[in-house]
Amino acid sequence: MFCVCLQAQKKHYFLIDTETNVRKKVKDSATAVKFLDSLSQSNYFFTQLKDVKIKGDSTEIYFDKGKNFNQTFVNVSDSIIDRLKIKREFFTKNLDSTKKSINKKYIDDGYSFSRIKTKYKGQKDGFPIVELDINKNDKRIINGFVVKGYDKVPKRFMKNLEKDFKGKTYDDKNLIAINKNFQSHPFVSLERPPQTLFTKDSTQIYLFMEKKKTNTFDGVIGFGNDKTDKFTLNGTLNVNFRNMFNGFEAINLYWQRNPDKGQTFDLQTDIPYLFKSNVGLNMKINIFRQDSTYANVKMQPALYYHINNRQKIGFRGTFETSTIIDTLYVQGKDYNKKGIGIWYDMTEPTDIDLFLYKTKIRAEFDYLTTNYTLDNVNAIQNQFYLFAEHNYHINGNHFLNIKGEGAMMSSKNEFSANELYRFGGWNSLRGFNENSLAADFYYFGSLEYRYLIGNQAFFDVFGQYGQLNNKTLNVKPKLYSVGLGFNFFIPIGLMSFQLSNGNEFGNPFKFNDIKIHWGILSRF
Repeated sequence: MFCVCLQAQKKHYFLIDTETNVRKKVKDSATAVKFLDSLSQSNYFFTQLKDVKIKGDSTEIYFDKGKNFNQTFVNVSDSIIDRLKIKREFFTKNLDSTKKSINKKYIDDGYSFSRIKTKYKGQKDGFPIVELDINKNDKRIINGFVVKGYDKVPKRFMKNLEKDFKGKTYDDKNLIAINKNFQSHPFVSLERPPQTLFTKDSTQIYLFMEKKKTNTFDGVIGFGNDKTDKFTLNGTLNVNFRNMFNGFEAINLYWQRNPDKGQTFDLQTDIPYLFKSNVGLNMKINIFRQDSTYANVKMQPALYYHINNRQKIGFRGTFETSTIIDTLYVQGKDYNKKGIGIWYDMTEPTDIDLFLYKTKIRAEFDYLTTNYTLDNVNAIQNQFYLFAEHNYHINGNHFLNIKGEGAMMSSKNEFSANELYRFGGWNSLRGFNENSLAADFYYFGSLEYRYLIGNQAFFDVFGQYGQLNNKTLNVKPKLYSVGLGFNFFIPIGLMSFQLSNGNEFGNPFKFNDIKIHWGILSRF
């Protein structure tokens, strides 16, 4: 009975807008007064209490908000003047926008819970005079990160993230930068945008990570004619195992066979955070064999430093041996090379799954000593290499891929044929057989127009121009390549089909020189 009596004595309060007849229930009279006072913060400076009716246990409060004055004369406080360097008094046609603009400046300074206070000061020329002041509350900085979901990321990766952002102002600019760090990261992504937990003394950023499918299988089959115009089948296999041990490590296996019976095998291992530091280790072994003519073996151990998530700079050693198998091959020589080099790599990932990356730059320099075994001759060599590629967004679904590559080796001694650069093919100067071009200096550039069909496919049309210099054969041909292709997603990966034709300027165009490539890139 006591509970029933208590419930019967409970009072109900209702706020009723006389203009719209909107009825709002509030907890008590103090809440009703607080609501009426708050209307001035929404530019209703002349709110009037019209009537109060008591009906049993219900109290009905009738009010008229009056006119909303968004055009006002504004007086600002000294603290706002000192921060924004604005006039003390001015007229605004949009008070809401003015308040929002002022408050945004303080939020950008880390005062995430700042609030503009509005006070009515009278009238002038039929418009209210409003005084604006700021309640800043405490300044907020980023105190740390909390990882949820996939939390097996390398500790050095998180330390680098904290180094970049810990202690910085908590604002939209830094939140966007944190999110951008993960949008195109090769190994991890965020399930949702970064979330924030505010406590009295700290601001923690929650990162809900997930592991990406980064292992890839890239297979290409090529059809074309060899030097004797005989139809041949060639191909490439490229398998990457990445982040299998949650250390952002990578193991790459590469095999290629060209129509002229040359075979290439690469094995590369990359450990990015050696001993939990920003120093990485890269080991590469390359074996090239030209049928039964000669074989080259090259090993390049390297240490590098992470400038940031997208840039590396490294030092490496080179140890290379070449052996002539066919004694009738007089253009080649047995030799041993060793030396040191420096390289720089920058990769900007892409948000478009159809592209490998948005921008990539690779620059290398090596200082080598070459010993020609049978001649007992030592020679100093300098080698340079530069690669750059960028996917430029024209507009809509139209993109332009711009690519350039060049390499040069210099020495006072003549080069043997088996130590020259080998290039040409699917990922190089298209329209030529894989590794069919040999030079001590070469360069080529390409323009490729790409039209995207949603996020599942794109057409491309390309043209390439290049030149090589082969001192051994005393030739400097100018080369070109043209072609078109189609790339599209199927359930097992990205399928690529390409037709291309390359030739030397001045030679007649031959349809039987058209190269056909078909490949697939699968992530798992």
